[in-house]
Amino acid sequence: MNTAVEQVLVVRRDFFDKLGSFQGLCPRVEDYLPAFLLKENNFFVPRPAAEEDPTLKQIIPYAVFMHGGRILHYTRGAKSGEKRLVSKSSIGIGGHVNDTDENLLHFDQSTYHNAVKREISEELRLGGGFRERAVALINDDSSEVGRVHLGVVHLVELENDNVSAGEKAIAELGFATREELLERRDTFETWSQIVLDGLPFLLKA
Repeated sequence: MNTAVEQVLVVRRDFFDKLGSFQGLCPRVEDYLPAFLLKENNFFVPRPAAEEDPTLKQIIPYAVFMHGGRILHYTRGAKSGEKRLVSKSSIGIGGHVNDTDENLLHFDQSTYHNAVKREISEELRLGGGFRERAVALINDDSSEVGRVHLGVVHLVELENDNVSAGEKAIAELGFATREELLERRDTFETWSQIVLDGLPFLLKA
């Protein structure tokens, strides 16, 4: 049995503060992500320790999938890696950057994008291609989960809506308009609420 502890990418909270911490969405991706991905500014730690340490921020790709103006949404099942979000609705697919994503010779933005692609392939089965771009960062220090995570919001435009779940942690998968999702906004995890609120602005980015 493999008992290896997951190693996750983090930056120090005081480094985030130095760059300019914020609450909610920030569209200035280039002011943060390249700095976070410099080897001297990040490191890997065991996930259990990172989840309990607010002096660290775990870097989390958070991909939002769209087709024909509708947004992919789902409910986090009991198999979800983040137990504090089980049964919450979400529009974000993603997860941690792991040490196994790291290029053996160097750590750079390609390493980060390897992690994004891995998370998408693990969590979803796509019936076509897609175009993806990072449009914002997301931070929420108002919750226990949010205080130890920092999201990078990616908008993903799908060629078609042929999408199915690749993990048991993803239940009730479907597409809906932003207006339909806002009608039940309170059922969504906080990051999804923040993205839904700011989506019109993000689509113009």
